[in-house]
Amino acid sequence: MIFIRFLLVFFILGGCVNSWQAPDSFIYMPVNCGAYTIATWQKISNPNDIVHIYIEGDGHAFDSRGYPTDDPTPRGKFLRDIAISDTAPNVVYMARPCQFIMSDSCTKSDWTDGRFSQKIIDSVAIAVKEVSKGQPVILIGYSGGALVSGLIINTKPEIKVKKWVTIAGVLNHSDWTDFFGDSKLSQSMDLDELPNVPQVHYAAKNDEIVPIELTNKWVKSEKLVVIPDASHDSFEGLKIDFSY
Repeated sequence: MIFIRFLLVFFILGGCVNSWQAPDSFIYMPVNCGAYTIATWQKISNPNDIVHIYIEGDGHAFDSRGYPTDDPTPRGKFLRDIAISDTAPNVVYMARPCQFIMSDSCTKSDWTDGRFSQKIIDSVAIAVKEVSKGQPVILIGYSGGALVSGLIINTKPEIKVKKWVTIAGVLNHSDWTDFFGDSKLSQSMDLDELPNVPQVHYAAKNDEIVPIELTNKWVKSEKLVVIPDASHDSFEGLKIDFSY
């Protein structure tokens, strides 16, 4: 039965990632986080060194008509491509719960109004602990993954976060939904203040998904890097500052 389930996951993954192919240095490793199994691709070359963990955005949560989808797996490969271009010895791309792997406990709330709920944050935190093995980490959150990573930092002090990096990041979902007149994420936690760790935030000047004025509201200018010709999922020439 375990073997059959593995085969099903393998074929599902093959269909979801489309033409994207991880390099040989990255190994696909699902991480059991209790209620969810989270998909990760890992390159761990030096287990005693810091780990760069890239946390995916909200993915394909809604269709073009604004209705929740049946599968939030991201259709684009933006963050995966950024992760595999990272030359650090230890790099992990981490999907969000219910992306790539639809666990038995997944419900549409997990990628809609509850996408930042306590159980989601707890599960991603378990995955971060599992892949880092107690080593320090740099968390890189894209879009909604920025808020996930920020909530992990603020609620899981046992995780040794050396730096927080966001790319086109949602930093406060209440501001975000208010801006667009969308429904509140009623089952989700929010950031009342940004984590007190070294950080840098990359924003796209032409971002229509997370408008730059929302980032400006939360981020001091010295911690903000605006990419002039970028959009929400196109940051050509992005070079992340990993110093801390």
